[in-house]
Amino acid sequence: MEEGPPSGEEEAQEQESQPKPPYDPLIEPWNDPASESIVEYRLSEGHQEFAPRTSAAPRYWERPSPDGEELSELRRRLREETIVVPKRRRAWAITARELAETLLLAVLIFLAVHVSMQNFKVEGASMEPSLDNGEYLIVTKLAYAEIDLSIFDWVPFFDAGDDPVHHLWGSPARGDVIVFRSPTNIDRDFIKRIIGVPGDVVEIDPETSSVRVNGQVLDEAYIRGETTCRSSCGPWVVPERSYFVMGDNRNNSSDSRQGWFVPEENIIGKALITYWHDGSPDLDLAPNHEVSFISEAAAEE
Repeated sequence: MEEGPPSGEEEAQEQESQPKPPYDPLIEPWNDPASESIVEYRLSEGHQEFAPRTSAAPRYWERPSPDGEELSELRRRLREETIVVPKRRRAWAITARELAETLLLAVLIFLAVHVSMQNFKVEGASMEPSLDNGEYLIVTKLAYAEIDLSIFDWVPFFDAGDDPVHHLWGSPARGDVIVFRSPTNIDRDFIKRIIGVPGDVVEIDPETSSVRVNGQVLDEAYIRGETTCRSSCGPWVVPERSYFVMGDNRNNSSDSRQGWFVPEENIIGKALITYWHDGSPDLDLAPNHEVSFISEAAAEE
């Protein structure tokens, strides 16, 4: 019995069973199976146009694979018909906005640095040998930053306590080198080392030239000369939120031995780094030292 021509359903099943070659973007355009037409972009001499195809585009697997000669021709056409789209010129409004944003960012950075840092020049020999005359240093203003917890009194079940003011990072400590406004002349800035903190009892032994804090002798390897007394050798009791300071050059320093203390609100900041020494750049850490005490036996020797 002779078989008739295959029906349309059988022909479709036979086509689906055939393997489909991989898609090559250099050869075949992208065909959306769901669409019935394809838009073709044609280039000609001095003319560009979009032309829709009226008939449905064949599937890419239905097209015969080109040989090497046809492939080279396609690549040649691809190189020749490459379109370079010129970059659009920026509008003046965009350029002005970007310039304004850059200037605003620069101003914010400047203000942040100015609020947190400040540079100072050492004048005089009161801090030798730690800091020389003419040396430049950077002071951090945030070292002793404070927060008043009383602003949170509105929060239920919160009590700021009798002393609501607290330091964020740490309070001024013995051995810190600080820059402060002089208590006797607020128009002048001094740089000294903290010797006594609030509540300390500071006194000077006139016989040994040693400094005692709460009865213990300080180990001060950083000083020059002997610690002499002025009008009084103490004892001095450091008030609350105040500090007893002295220069490292004990024979050439006007400091708390004259009877004044540094209120905490007069402190500008803590010395951080030095960056200029002897007329040339010289980067180094500021001479902050942790103050230790000498045992009674060693002090008597």
